[in-house]
Amino acid sequence: MAILFKNVTAVLMDGSHTVLPNAFVAVEGTGITSVGTSRPSGDFTREIDGRGGILMPGLINCHTHVPMTAMRGYGDGHDLQDWLNNFIFPVEARWDDRAIRACADLGLMEMIASGTTCIADMYMHTQTVAQAVADAGLSANLSCGGVFFGEDFSPAACPDCRSQEELFQTWHNHDGGRIRVDASLHAEYTSKPGLWEWTADFAKSRGLGMHVHISETRREHEECKSRWGASPIRTLAKYGVFDVRAIAAHCVWTEPEDWAVMAEKGITAVHNPVSNLKLGSGVAPVPDLMKAGVNVALGTDGVSSNNTTDLFEDMKLAAILQNGVRHDPMALTAWDALEMATANGARALGRNTGTIAAGKDADLVLLDPAAPNLVPCHDAANNIAYAAHGSNVILNMCRGRVIYENGTFLTIDAEKTRREVEDYAVPMLFRKGQ
Repeated sequence: MAILFKNVTAVLMDGSHTVLPNAFVAVEGTGITSVGTSRPSGDFTREIDGRGGILMPGLINCHTHVPMTAMRGYGDGHDLQDWLNNFIFPVEARWDDRAIRACADLGLMEMIASGTTCIADMYMHTQTVAQAVADAGLSANLSCGGVFFGEDFSPAACPDCRSQEELFQTWHNHDGGRIRVDASLHAEYTSKPGLWEWTADFAKSRGLGMHVHISETRREHEECKSRWGASPIRTLAKYGVFDVRAIAAHCVWTEPEDWAVMAEKGITAVHNPVSNLKLGSGVAPVPDLMKAGVNVALGTDGVSSNNTTDLFEDMKLAAILQNGVRHDPMALTAWDALEMATANGARALGRNTGTIAAGKDADLVLLDPAAPNLVPCHDAANNIAYAAHGSNVILNMCRGRVIYENGTFLTIDAEKTRREVEDYAVPMLFRKGQ
């Protein structure tokens, strides 16, 4: 289809922070073909009148655990280690594919409705998650977070090695690259050097990216230093884990020596402000990371520790949190937060998106021009970063395909999903007495 957006305020997310009022954005197939203030020539299958509303690049959520919608609000009030070991891990041991699919669909619905067009997801039952993403129409970098607690590592003794290989063979570059597979370690503290080396080789030999939890809590960071004499970033770097395009989720307790390694190797720090505050993990040193030359993107983490996947919420908090902590209203600007959620995320995941320009993938989000919280609009970037909510999204287009419009999901059966979550997944996962 050839689709023309007209009468939109286009926030291009280019290096010049261009905002085009009364703009036209043309889409053909999966890509953007023209952007400007004059109507392009040619015929269009559909014309969408934005009525002056903001058209922006789709949001890129660089750290998710999509099926964890089942644990929304479960185990609240505990630090990370207590929360994981005594609440989350026991429930996760009960997953089956039917429950994973229902809860993944629910998570994807929430993200689609709030403007996300691309995710980096790390979880289990990855074949089922991949099928849910494929059906939903989003783009995704998918991974299975490798875990190994044994003493004698071998790929045959680690089910996550087989899961990663199978995920790669089945889904990598599906639908013209809409779904890609990355290698992944869950974290330093949930694995051993044998798995680190295997995962590093797996990524390098197949040209994949890497996804790892890094220095989320002080305890994680300091215990790694006690075990190995270096921080998680520096420890894993010695084993080649970051010799590929890589994203490091959280980075709350990273240090200047870590930032130097990250900048040198091109490791993206994925900031998860809501999750980090909710679990009491701390505040990531985002301005310091940026000053050191580290690319910083944005993630929501799992619903279990957020408790939503509305990236607009994390965008706002990312900016105002640093300003408050550092007593500086310019510590992180609206444009900084926007870049983290769009262009920086695209860079982190190796995606041809994150900006509105000819030749880019047509990942676009239209905001409601009549929403009371967006009126008036003195500054489009400020309105997006500080005033907008996910509920303001009235259209979500991924790779040229409209997947959500005016409250209607066009790729997911919303009623079936709700029934499956409420009638099957939740009762099965949280059955009493077990």
